[in-house]
Amino acid sequence: MTLETKEQMIGALALVLLLAVLGFMNQSRDVTSGTDGRIRVDALFGRVDGIAPGAEVRMGGVRIGKVAAQRLDDKFRAVLTLNLTDGVMVPNDSSASVQTDGLFGGKYIVLEPGASEQGLKTGDLIAITQDAQVVGDILDLIISQGRAAMEERRAAAETTAGQTK
Repeated sequence: MTLETKEQMIGALALVLLLAVLGFMNQSRDVTSGTDGRIRVDALFGRVDGIAPGAEVRMGGVRIGKVAAQRLDDKFRAVLTLNLTDGVMVPNDSSASVQTDGLFGGKYIVLEPGASEQGLKTGDLIAITQDAQVVGDILDLIISQGRAAMEERRAAAETTAGQTK
């Protein structure tokens, strides 16, 4: 066997293994593109930073759907279209919020069930929502609170020093 033949056989084997790995990875993927077995609802937010189509929708920590689309309404509010599994009854007075996995993790939608006996149906709107929190805004708030506390301590120390003289 020549060196060229061995190299071709190794290349072919590597290609077969690569295809097998790709096939295995896509085996468990949800490939349904339609709305069969899904409830399609909209959720109205003021801000959805970091959410994109394909992001998970969770209830109680369990994935029950995904974000199908996003758009702006006529008042420039973010509208997310959610595809929810019809096997889970989501009360029609449920609320939605944008959450993050850890400090810099991916974002997803969390549905908090309401008390209604009626479930969401295709075409319904989730109007009770909590907008996404921007990490930069949170850090600015923490820094400003820290500076204010430091100024209070400095003022208290100067007052104490002035009284002891």
